Amino acid sequence: MRLVVQRVTEASVRIDGELHNAIGLGLLLLLGVEDEDQQEDADWLVQKVANMRIFGDEEGKMNLSVMDKSGEILVISQFTLHASTKKGNRPGFTKSARPEQAIPLYEYFVEKLKNESALTVKTGIFGADMKVALLNDGPVTILMDSKNKE
Repeated sequence: MRLVVQRVTEASVRIDGELHNAIGLGLLLLLGVEDEDQQEDADWLVQKVANMRIFGDEEGKMNLSVMDKSGEILVISQFTLHASTKKGNRPGFTKSARPEQAIPLYEYFVEKLKNESALTVKTGIFGADMKVALLNDGPVTILMDSKNKE
């Protein structure tokens, strides 16, 4: 699984021109599921994200997690995170999981994140054409890959 973590002061997702979900202070997560991913990949990412200290403390140092800040989380599915750009100019998506595998793992990730963090976790709609807006705070953007745990 690949995850883009963005610290935000606000984020929202629109579908068919209608506001579907919005959050205030917290994290916008773009989640891509790969064909080799399992629940263990989601478990690792959830634990890391819930406890990641990327919010400023009283001295402005990144020492607080989204849980410490009682923030919110917006999770958006994004198969393009597994794009291959090795050949040609048109990205290939053969490593992205098919919906029958990706949807259950995406839903597992969201539920596990709700349970682990006890925070408000909102989502887009898997596979929908979504318009995502955010106000990146910092900016702080972190890339994570459950197959390359750096």
